[in-house]
Amino acid sequence: MTLRPLLFDLDGTLVDSIELIVGAMHYAFEGRPVRPPDAEWIALIGTPLQGMLARWADGPADVETLVQRYREYQFANHDALTQPYPGVSETVAELHAVGHPMAVVTSKSVALSIRALEWVGIIRYFPVIVGLESTARHKPDPLPVRHALQELGRPDASGVEAVFVGDSPHDIHAGNAAGILTVAAQWGPFDRKTLAEAQPGAWLRNIRDLPGLLRELDARV
Repeated sequence: MTLRPLLFDLDGTLVDSIELIVGAMHYAFEGRPVRPPDAEWIALIGTPLQGMLARWADGPADVETLVQRYREYQFANHDALTQPYPGVSETVAELHAVGHPMAVVTSKSVALSIRALEWVGIIRYFPVIVGLESTARHKPDPLPVRHALQELGRPDASGVEAVFVGDSPHDIHAGNAAGILTVAAQWGPFDRKTLAEAQPGAWLRNIRDLPGLLRELDARV
């Protein structure tokens, strides 16, 4: 039996790095009269960093300056402010053990994604990592999702044949546009109302419930 491919967002879904992301923004904009409000910054998590910064930067050269300051804080504080959400390690190990092909689909660079996955001890479960440089377009565009399925050898997966678990509307929009089942992770920084507006196909309060949801899906087929 060929098990359904599972795609996961990284920040806010597999790893809790929200404090790191917000702290890096504060550091990047330190001393500036114009800086992103925390709520607006968090709402953009899951999209490419340069685009996030550009909303409050003074032109392209300033974006690069902000990126450098952001990375300085991020690299210095990464390990202290990055941890797996409760149940993540056990759940992905269980899903890997039964044979689900799995991938990470994120707007973070591949190198930084690898660092996070290595740090929390789950990189061995994800042979495919689709990051910022992997595709020309990014979430909420469906291209990263389709690229991940292709890399997993399941380019034609659709409907409930493939599942994308993510905590942000950007994840849900990307998965829906790719024609696969989207699962809203409610343990990340986005509230249920915001996620509901993106119309996920299913909901999870705890990642430990994912194997049970997959069994329910199998029973419907």
